[in-house]
Amino acid sequence: MKYKSQKVAYWFFALCMLLFSLQIVYGFIMGFDRIGIQGLHEIIPFNVARAVHTNLLVVWLLTGFMGAAYYIIPEEAQHELISVKWAYVQLISLAIVGVVAIVGFHFNHWEGRKFLEIPRELDYLVVVNVLLFLFIIIGTLYKGKQKTTTALVLVMGLFFAALLYIPGMIWFDSQVMDSFFRWWVVHLWVEGVWELIMGGILSFLLIKLTGVDREVIEKWLYVIVGLTFLSGVLGTGHHYYYIGVNKIWLVVGGIFSALEPLAFLAMALFAVNMYRKGEKSHPNKIALFWTIGASIVSFIGAGLLGFAHTLPQTNLYTHGTLVTAMHGHYAFWGAYAMIVLAIISYALPNLTGRKRYASTQGMMAFWLSNIGMLGMTVAFGVAGVVQVYLERKMKMDFMVVQDEIAIHFVVLLICATMFTTGIVLFIYDFIKYGTPTDEALIED
Repeated sequence: MKYKSQKVAYWFFALCMLLFSLQIVYGFIMGFDRIGIQGLHEIIPFNVARAVHTNLLVVWLLTGFMGAAYYIIPEEAQHELISVKWAYVQLISLAIVGVVAIVGFHFNHWEGRKFLEIPRELDYLVVVNVLLFLFIIIGTLYKGKQKTTTALVLVMGLFFAALLYIPGMIWFDSQVMDSFFRWWVVHLWVEGVWELIMGGILSFLLIKLTGVDREVIEKWLYVIVGLTFLSGVLGTGHHYYYIGVNKIWLVVGGIFSALEPLAFLAMALFAVNMYRKGEKSHPNKIALFWTIGASIVSFIGAGLLGFAHTLPQTNLYTHGTLVTAMHGHYAFWGAYAMIVLAIISYALPNLTGRKRYASTQGMMAFWLSNIGMLGMTVAFGVAGVVQVYLERKMKMDFMVVQDEIAIHFVVLLICATMFTTGIVLFIYDFIKYGTPTDEALIED
């Protein structure tokens, strides 16, 4: 590492790994629930497990993004973080808010709004926490010697992610209005500004790992930013098909949903092209695998699988089925989880000074988790198609259909076990690296 304050990132990554582990545990609780093994149902009902599972996903990814920013911004700005002490305060307060929210879910203390279940009083603490984070990051960039396109795109994504949290805090008596603005948070995060965060991290990693000139790589960022705003904003319309708003959204949502894969296609072409142009001499092959893998899997999961069921003619049948789970799992894995694991894999050797580039555990973690996730996606997809046919075409009862597709969850759990083995190996490798040390500091 080039700056001592970059050590803060390690502890965000450590919290990230802990929250990711808990998310997987709750995923298994739901999986077993779906095949009739419900030993924990009285303690952790399915709706609670689902809320915890999805909210932990959001929190661990945001924690990873924050850790990435604390690592990347000092290097890009050529300046130490303006306050390491406040960065640790922000980390601790983020962990406390997360713990209180998750515990509260088990006692039905939530708002009950899908993906935004966190209670209102904790919303305000989240806002304060994120404002503190932005103050440190933007302040560091402002005081730095340079302001690169990579840093600006990353900070822009983080800033707009914070800004778009606010519509989800507005109270509406109308269910239609509430749903309308709730998707400003959910959709415009994952199919909008989070893509900018991914683009910024991807750009940084490709500059470091491929040796391609910064100017060449950063030109691609302008294309990605343009495509993200072109398609992502009005692409929100595919969530408005059936919530009670004007029919114009069927047209707008359909057209711009068809354009949404372009941003992810640009990122995939960008990463593969830079790899082919690069020197291919960087020793950290594990980080390179995660980086290139993220760009390709995100295009398939977020781009192609998203497009496959967001056109109005298709979504009429697939809406609210396991087809959505198929898209959601592979999209989040490729676009955001893999890029977080990529920056962790790149940063750990630099933070700790331990060059475990050829770790067998690291490579096995990559392949097992990816093969496992692909299997889970296929299982969700097959179950979803069967569900659509039986429910929407054959008009069978919902609960009867759930019994019919239970076998697919057996397959899903087998694949999830492979996925989890990969993540356990990744965490094992993380622990083996040890904690950051000042001996890892290098001179420019």
